[in-house]
Amino acid sequence: MVGSIPRNFIDELLARIDIVDVIDKRVPLKKAGNSFKACCPFHTEKTPSFSVSSDKQVFHCFGCGVSGSAIGFLMNFEHLDFVEAVQELANSIGLEVPFEKNKNKSMESRADNADYYQLMKKVEAYYIKQLKSNPDKQSAIDYLKRRGLTGETAKMFGLGFSPSGWNNLEKYFHADSKLKQQLISTGMLISKESGQVYDRFRNRIMFPIKDKRGRVIAFGGRVIDDATPKYLNSPETSIFHKSSELYGLYHVLGQSPRPDQVIVVEGYMDVVSLAQHKINNAVATLGTAITQNHVQQLVRHVSEIVFCFDGDSAGRNAAWKALEVSLPFTKNDISFSFIFLPEGQDPDDVVKQNGAQGFVQFVSIAKPLSEFMLDRLIEDHDYRSMDGQAGLLEKAKPLLRQIPSKGFVQLIVARLSQYIGMSSSELMAEIMPKSNSSSRKARVGMAKSEKPSILRLAIAMLLERPSFAEDVKKPEIFASLRLPGAMLLQRLLVFIQSRPNVNTAGIMEEWRGKEEEAALVSVLNWSHHVPEEGFYSEFSGAMQQLEQKVKEQELGDLINRSKSSSLSNEEKARMIELIEEKHSPVH
Repeated sequence: MVGSIPRNFIDELLARIDIVDVIDKRVPLKKAGNSFKACCPFHTEKTPSFSVSSDKQVFHCFGCGVSGSAIGFLMNFEHLDFVEAVQELANSIGLEVPFEKNKNKSMESRADNADYYQLMKKVEAYYIKQLKSNPDKQSAIDYLKRRGLTGETAKMFGLGFSPSGWNNLEKYFHADSKLKQQLISTGMLISKESGQVYDRFRNRIMFPIKDKRGRVIAFGGRVIDDATPKYLNSPETSIFHKSSELYGLYHVLGQSPRPDQVIVVEGYMDVVSLAQHKINNAVATLGTAITQNHVQQLVRHVSEIVFCFDGDSAGRNAAWKALEVSLPFTKNDISFSFIFLPEGQDPDDVVKQNGAQGFVQFVSIAKPLSEFMLDRLIEDHDYRSMDGQAGLLEKAKPLLRQIPSKGFVQLIVARLSQYIGMSSSELMAEIMPKSNSSSRKARVGMAKSEKPSILRLAIAMLLERPSFAEDVKKPEIFASLRLPGAMLLQRLLVFIQSRPNVNTAGIMEEWRGKEEEAALVSVLNWSHHVPEEGFYSEFSGAMQQLEQKVKEQELGDLINRSKSSSLSNEEKARMIELIEEKHSPVH
């Protein structure tokens, strides 16, 4: 998780900074009892549900569920990666990040990437210059004018021109061997087996592709003549990963850090054309289908996502793929919908014919995800026959099981039951069998619906006061306890004992992105009503009870084993010891 930054430095950093100061500089906070509150910067809301705890040094939104340490906040709010967020916090209090030297050369790779970002910025400036001054610029300018783009829009998106020729970049930059290799590594030059190099982009309108921080990471080029391919993107590089990037997202977030809605279109020319008409909330994938990485990026910033595709079979298949990867993100505060363009038209045609307001109205009739999914399922299966109903059910089950909101699933099931010869309750039992639910609770171990337990209380007290772990002599014994959450308790104890200076924020940072994170967040925000002066006695009492349960479980296992096979002398002695201890007046 921490890459080349020592773990003890992360602990020190989180202990020295104040998360309230970090967040208050970016989102004004108001005192509310023992914590601070604000409207959440990560989803749209009118009533504040975003809470920051000075004692625990963590934040949590009770509306959208986002939570974490000051590091996690900066990663989400300022679109930084982990190392960048750590550096930002360290700089704010005058600390220098002590990067470790390691064999995988991660530091060297990070330095290379920094060079690449600087180089790509210079390449962008070169293409912009060519659009202004190259003798062959007129064909590019004429194309942009035909598409109705103004100079203002071209400047807003940094549009440029790559002239004809094979070695323009190499000549312009007077590239030595090192710079030439950097241009190859960023995908701007292509190297032949002979060692010769040539420009990847020639005689094209150039669209710089930027990450969420505004750094140029790649380019897309659109031909001016009849050459092929019509659109060409940079290849995958160390700073550009197509499955994670969305063209135009930087522009959208620049208009508003929390836009009400984002429209996902199919190409970067669509994004630019819509912006020309003051529709500044469109993004596009970069020659790939929608991925979960794309959706995950979007739901961090927006609560309403509209997928806009061509109305042909290819467009509808692309929409279905988008639906499948969106299902795990469907929650009460996140909505997905789908709209299909008239045959032979793209978003540019629709907005030119109907104006910006007409396009907005067109988008407003998009089908919600549930309707699109059911319509497609019903369309593909003859529900009037038993075989068709069976096929419909089998197709629907794996889709509905990906949806985290049970209430949302129930709404879909209510309509689906009209096409299958089963009641809603029967259908719900078929789609979401209790065994699945039970196994999931067992994995996480701390489901909200469970009654408060001694184990939940022990973890809660440990999160409140990590120093309590020092008094637990044998944390390894809890790994064998067959109770939901026991393994998590054992891992927490071992982790804290190995990091004696860690605070609550450091614990949450260690578990960020892991399966147990949701369970820890749930416990951390649980109103256990234990007074502060009673924390240690509650923790100590809970641990004693859990130790007793470990012994009772061990005794039960030995007794059961003795009924089917003979015990070793050591096992017999241990069983006698446990029986005597169980029946002694004090244990």
